[in-house]
Amino acid sequence: MGTVLITGGSRGIGAATAMLAAERGWDVAVNYTRDANAAESVVAAVRGAGRRALAVQADVADEAQVLAMFERVDRELPPLGALVNNAGIVDVATRVDELTVARLARMFDINVIGSIVCAREAVRRLSTRHGGPGGSIVNLSSAAARLGAPGQYVDYAASKGAIDTFTVGLAREVATEGVRVNAVRPGVIDTEIHAAGGEPDRARRLAPAIPMQRAGTAWEIATAIVWLMSDEASYTTGSIIDVTGGR
Repeated sequence: MGTVLITGGSRGIGAATAMLAAERGWDVAVNYTRDANAAESVVAAVRGAGRRALAVQADVADEAQVLAMFERVDRELPPLGALVNNAGIVDVATRVDELTVARLARMFDINVIGSIVCAREAVRRLSTRHGGPGGSIVNLSSAAARLGAPGQYVDYAASKGAIDTFTVGLAREVATEGVRVNAVRPGVIDTEIHAAGGEPDRARRLAPAIPMQRAGTAWEIATAIVWLMSDEASYTTGSIIDVTGGR
């Protein structure tokens, strides 16, 4: 089973995934950008579950930091078995005719290029073409990729649309190399990301528009991610799973 590297693993969906993965027998590398205390709390919880864990700082938008992160995981934990591309950002609600190039560059550097570079490094370690044992990559998309997020953050939705396409393409590219690549599309999930986008009450506000009449939890997304990482999903690749309460 080995090690799972979870980018953006210090809070929200990433932290829930770290804990569930540990319960299912994975060792965990918890990537974070700024909040070392939060990452160390997740590491402590994983170790409390009897698994090995490591907090590793890296901005996924910086290739040198990504390379250093993977090299540290290689040195300090068992061999990589899975990558969860969870790191991502939103921004404050705005229209396309008000977007700046700086915002667009930041959005795509982190949400798209960062995920692709992390996946590249994972494939170099997991693919049988490179002498690896095989493994799994799970990308975090969003229901926004289907809905477009008009009047909120079309740029974020577009970045997640890119993740959907990347997931399908990479899955087919490495399908005979022991590597499965899938994505999870969360709907409205009650995590801290809404506050980062300037709408801390967004999950509660949107609940009436969701068929199940509630926001989802980070744990509900984590269960889908960890299933995709597992041998139970051995014939699943190139799939994008909606976990959206019917939205």
